[in-house]
Amino acid sequence: MNQLQIVILAAGQGTRMKSELPKILHSLGGRPALYYVLDLAHQLKPQEVVLVVSPSLKDIHTPFAHKTVVQHPAQGTGDAVKWALPHLKEDGHVLILYGDTPLIQKETIERMIQLSQRQPEVAIILLGMSPDNKQGYARLILNDKGELDDVIEYKDLSPTQHEISLCNSGVMLIRGDLLNSLLSSLTPDNAAKEYYLPEIVRIARKKGDSCKVVEGEATEFMGINTRQDLAQAEAFLQDKWRHQAMTGGVTLVDPKTTYFSYDTKVASDVCLHPCVVLGPGVVIEKGAEIFSFCKLSETHVGPHVHVGPFAHLRGGVVLEEHVEIGNFVEVKQATFNAKAKAKHLSYIGDTEVGPKANIGAGTITCNYDGVNKSKTYIGEGVFIGSNSSLIAPLSIGDYAIVGAGSVITQDVESRSLAIARSEQIIRENGADKLREKRQKRKDS
Repeated sequence: MNQLQIVILAAGQGTRMKSELPKILHSLGGRPALYYVLDLAHQLKPQEVVLVVSPSLKDIHTPFAHKTVVQHPAQGTGDAVKWALPHLKEDGHVLILYGDTPLIQKETIERMIQLSQRQPEVAIILLGMSPDNKQGYARLILNDKGELDDVIEYKDLSPTQHEISLCNSGVMLIRGDLLNSLLSSLTPDNAAKEYYLPEIVRIARKKGDSCKVVEGEATEFMGINTRQDLAQAEAFLQDKWRHQAMTGGVTLVDPKTTYFSYDTKVASDVCLHPCVVLGPGVVIEKGAEIFSFCKLSETHVGPHVHVGPFAHLRGGVVLEEHVEIGNFVEVKQATFNAKAKAKHLSYIGDTEVGPKANIGAGTITCNYDGVNKSKTYIGEGVFIGSNSSLIAPLSIGDYAIVGAGSVITQDVESRSLAIARSEQIIRENGADKLREKRQKRKDS
């Protein structure tokens, strides 16, 4: 595979998305749709990856290594590949992928590569499919030997050709030594005055070169052109990931309401209750249980942890074994050590919570002063009384107790008792006098 070069065409405007965001950058399973294609490309270990984009994406940055070229003006898919030619070598093969087709599997592409290795004389290997709905797809015409003879665009199909089931996915593998000459032979002889890449099949056949087809599953070639397409692709991925999770020993109480991301890792004997959303960066270890209406991202959940219901964990959270995070608790950029608890109505941010610490209902860590964020350290076995405010930066030593309703602004030493609240005042019959005063004010 080291003779492989990959060109990803991603210059489409995506006007049907009706969005200022380019269609290839819309989120799918927790990351931009384009990233699936770039990920696939790098799994194939090519010599080079060239991303062809529109001028609006000339400064695009991704987590993947690639060269970026700008197609301008946009004159079709054949023209787009021409822009990549200065970065390509003539040896080996060039694989053409599309930034808006994120579901293609590595195994499918490897079948194309394997065919090219068995039959290196083949000029073009095109990836075909047989979708249930063939509307709008070009058809692949095979000869008596089963080789690819031509690609007929949908608008040019004859009545009998409409019945052909084998359709063009657009993905193709082309011999590097032929690519330049094939592209040079393209002409814009069509209503759109564009250079259509599939026409190189006809050009190659006229020159006497052979072309072949490898067929893949139609679901792999689901393109992202509309919001409906995006939703359909999301549903496909979620169903796939749910099936994988349950096959791996995860209990999904209501699979249809459980949502995963592209990098979610869930161990066996985990139970996910209805309406759980797992964003990017989530790892859940064996025996953990996530109750309903929880949202997690960038979170590592340790063994036998309980979370929720109605909890929100985000931005770098680590929960060690047997931690309990209860209902309406938000945790951000915090670590809970083993057997620590925050079971009710709390916000814990930028905090280190020691083993067996217990954080009472209504407690908040005040980690932001409007300019800077500061950290709170809560030691082992600490008990934080309900409705306490912990003003960071702050350190509370091991086995200290903070009285309920306290506002703690200074460090608390180990095994100390800290109470910081106003003195309670009781005035006999004061309630009646206050009501009378308010009523007079209302009547006046």
